[in-house]
Amino acid sequence: MWQEINYKEDSNDLLVPNITYKIKPAEIESIEANSIAQEIGFESGDSIISINGKKPRDLIDYQILISEEILNISVLDKNNEIHNISIEKDQDVNLGINFKDALFDSIKQCNNRCPFCFIDQQPSGKRKSLYVKDDDYRLSFLYGSYLTLTNLKKEDWERISMQKLSPLFISVHATDPATRETLLKNKKAGVILDQISWFEKNSIQIHAQIVVCPDINDGEILEKSIFELAEFYKTNSHTVLSVAVVPVGLTKFRPETDGLKSISSKYAKKTIKQVENIQSLLQISLGTRFCWLADEWYLIAGANLPSYNTYENMPQESNGVGSIRSFLKTLNEKTKNLPQKIKKPKKISWIVGKLVYEALLPTVKKLNLIDGLTIKLYGLPSIYWGQEQVVTGLLTGEDLIDGLQNKDLGEAIYIPSIMLKINTDLFLDDKNIKEVENKLNTKIHVLDDSNDIIDTLIGKSNKTNTLKKCLKK
Repeated sequence: MWQEINYKEDSNDLLVPNITYKIKPAEIESIEANSIAQEIGFESGDSIISINGKKPRDLIDYQILISEEILNISVLDKNNEIHNISIEKDQDVNLGINFKDALFDSIKQCNNRCPFCFIDQQPSGKRKSLYVKDDDYRLSFLYGSYLTLTNLKKEDWERISMQKLSPLFISVHATDPATRETLLKNKKAGVILDQISWFEKNSIQIHAQIVVCPDINDGEILEKSIFELAEFYKTNSHTVLSVAVVPVGLTKFRPETDGLKSISSKYAKKTIKQVENIQSLLQISLGTRFCWLADEWYLIAGANLPSYNTYENMPQESNGVGSIRSFLKTLNEKTKNLPQKIKKPKKISWIVGKLVYEALLPTVKKLNLIDGLTIKLYGLPSIYWGQEQVVTGLLTGEDLIDGLQNKDLGEAIYIPSIMLKINTDLFLDDKNIKEVENKLNTKIHVLDDSNDIIDTLIGKSNKTNTLKKCLKK
């Protein structure tokens, strides 16, 4: 059984309590211009050992520690020499330091064996980072990654409460204990409602997600899960802020005996109808739709995306819920006042996943009305993953090579940065930009967002390749 964690409000162990594992010095990746750190002389490659005698475990500890006015920092430089630096500054002023990693100790990995886990649905032999099963509450707080709560120790629960790490992003999948244990293949997984009750008592808010697997956690179990989570959205305390309903994604590398079924168009339409009915009921009782379907449901079903306003404050946009609608809204605004002609004629190809191809066609048609601009939109399937209908972020270098070989690509191809590993030029299959360029005999331009896409295509942007910007982030 899961036990409620008791802690002392006046505990002095808020930062680094009784640590027995190794905390690595926090390596600095870059220094911001005109910052305190630059003025003092911090450099890329230096590492922070401690601040006011405490070793930060991660970026969260670091931000808390530097909030003091007087800082005594122990620094390990690139020559392995230790320096002790004293800094006096205004409270809460940042030092202007960016770190190589957000965690300075070991990452907390997943202890579940979910059959739909994307990590396990990859081929072997790729870069090690692709096989790391992150289930770390600190990354959830910092970056919105989802965790299951099954690997937390007593000190983790205490820290979440003491440091008020809120909101967190929780993979619920099912509130029914037996179903959740089956999905996660973990006997510790069935106490999710007790854990959410603990969040409520400790004033920690969460966003939840449910990955729907046909015939396992759908139908009545899905409805039960949403309504039980909605009980934690009260007038005076919103513990569960939102629920994302996501379709299971399957690749050709998964075991044939995993018992999972793919999402068909018919099934997607049925799920859309069910969840939209639940939304209507919750809108009346709670004043919010509370739960939202990931964009893929509508794309798989061949149905129109909901209007922008139905997503309210877009609480799950980073999880693919309303992200395409938001993207299209920005594209529409950016294309309202287009030039009639561009100075230098341009013929290029814009590459996206096949699943979003139809949604982007109207924008491309509008852009192609500009004299001198010719854009060919390619919506590619993923040969690599074995998925005909795929979102853009899952396209690999191999998919681009297979899908674009011997095509008229114009002077260059343009791809969104979501195809690449953050801060690198690597696709999900470990191919890099140069390899794909060589195979296709063309240049690849990396685009950051919808604003960048339009500005670059119509010639407003001065960038020749936003990969440089991507690598500097």
